[in-house]
Amino acid sequence: MMPEPADPPQDAAEHEQRDVLAFEDLVRRHQRMVFSMALHFLRDPSAAEEVAQDVFLRLHRHLERIGSGEGVVFWLRRVTSNRCIDYARQRRFRLLSLDSTPEPAVEPHSRDPLLSRRLRQLVTSLPSKSRMVVILRYQEDLMPEEIARVLDTPVASVKSQLHRALKMLREKMIRVVGDRT
Repeated sequence: MMPEPADPPQDAAEHEQRDVLAFEDLVRRHQRMVFSMALHFLRDPSAAEEVAQDVFLRLHRHLERIGSGEGVVFWLRRVTSNRCIDYARQRRFRLLSLDSTPEPAVEPHSRDPLLSRRLRQLVTSLPSKSRMVVILRYQEDLMPEEIARVLDTPVASVKSQLHRALKMLREKMIRVVGDRT
C-alpha cells in the first residue's frame, strides 16, 4: 500500500497574505477597545492614537507567541494599560481640558450630562494605577480577578485600589456638587 502524497508545500506569498489578513482582522475587531481604553486614560485623542498604534505594532511582533481568542484580548488589555501608564510617566503628560476633548465612543449611563462630565474629570484626576483600575472595571466591565491578571497585580491590591479610588471619587464629588443625601 502506497502512502498518500503529502499536500504540496504552501506558497510563501500565500501564507504571508493569510497572516496579513488575519492581523488586519484582529486590528479591526479590537481597535475600538484599545483606543477607547487609551482615550479614557489619557484624555487626548492624538496620544490615544499613538498608544493604540504602538500596541498594535507590538501585537504584530508578538502574535505568534500570543495565540488567539481570549489570549489576544487579555494581551491587548495588558499592553494597553501598561503603555498608557508609561506614556503618562514618560511625557509628564499634561491633561487637556475635557471641553476640548471629544466624547468617547461609549455613551455614559447617567441621565445628567453635567454630572457625567464632572465624574469623568474626577476620574482623570486619580493617580494613574487607580485610574486604570477604574477604567478596566467600569468601562471594560472586568471583574477584579481579570483586572489583576491584566495588570499583573494581586487581586487584593486591585480590590484595595478600586476601593480607595471610589472613596476618593466620592469625597471629590461631595466637595464639587455637595452632599445630596
